[in-house]
Amino acid sequence: MKISSIVAGLTLALVSSAAFAFSCPKHMKAIDAALTKAKLSDAQMADVKKYRAEGDKLHKEAKHTESLEALGKAEKILGIKM
Repeated sequence: MKISSIVAGLTLALVSSAAFAFSCPKHMKAIDAALTKAKLSDAQMADVKKYRAEGDKLHKEAKHTESLEALGKAEKILGIKM
């Protein structure tokens, strides 16, 4: 009983991390699309690009929760609701 609970927990953890991994690129694509028509100050634009790059780096390091946090900051500046 205990081993099956552990296996179930590990399976759930792997599936949820895969779901986060697949959503990072969707958020990056939305940021990239919004950047082309955004009317931002230079400081805001720099912040968006910084958070976008940070999100991409964290995604590649398989730190998907942190990646989504950084990408969320960029989306907030751009006014993107996902």
